[in-house]
Amino acid sequence: MELPGFLYGYYERRLVRSLSPESIPGHIGVMVDGNRRWARQFNAPTSQGHRAGADKIHEFLGWCRELGVRVVTLYMLSTDNLSRSTEELRELTEIIAETLDRLDDDPNVSVHAMGAPEILPDHLAERLARLTAKPSPSEPLHVNVAVGYGGRREIVDAVRELLRDALARGEDIAELAERLDVEDISRFLYTAGQPDPDLVIRTSGEQRLSGFLMWQSAYSEFYFCEALWPAFRRIDFLRALRDYAGRQRRFGA
Repeated sequence: MELPGFLYGYYERRLVRSLSPESIPGHIGVMVDGNRRWARQFNAPTSQGHRAGADKIHEFLGWCRELGVRVVTLYMLSTDNLSRSTEELRELTEIIAETLDRLDDDPNVSVHAMGAPEILPDHLAERLARLTAKPSPSEPLHVNVAVGYGGRREIVDAVRELLRDALARGEDIAELAERLDVEDISRFLYTAGQPDPDLVIRTSGEQRLSGFLMWQSAYSEFYFCEALWPAFRRIDFLRALRDYAGRQRRFGA
């Protein structure tokens, strides 16, 4: 049930006041799901849903900056998504490319691309290649964009790079196998050097990871929201943060 405007604003402010700075997750992963279903609700083209979802990304990042989130990882295009129809994939990759350009031009964020650019259309792979982390004296929000991303592929790529590194240094592979530990592989993940996500949000009511940050999310908290991504509101985000703040994290204990 939708609240009247003045009650909505009051409830939103109340939610904000209930969140202490210490309760805000440092790293949030987001599975931006539901663009196509949102478009179908209005008998609109699928591309309109993807454009609405792209606009929501920029709105969402504004909320994150306002509340003090330091790192956001956006699951924008999986390796499985590349099997969609040629026309939809063309439109989707063009919208993603435009979104990346907007992020790269934003002085308030630093951007890191993660995924397999070699399997992407050339125009999108080129944009990803140009993305660099931009230092800022204002300690910007850091945004990872997962495009052409698959969780299993990331782990395989990490192990492959680990082995190449060991061979380049003349290390014996049998000795490496004996001493190999979690940190050895973590150093070669797409998110190497970054904290693991504290909270992973998925919209659209789906309750599965779909390969998103499989390694990094081992001890993350998960929040599944019924709202489709283009309809995801600030109040939905605040509810996710309130839910997270009320949990007792055990990190496998």
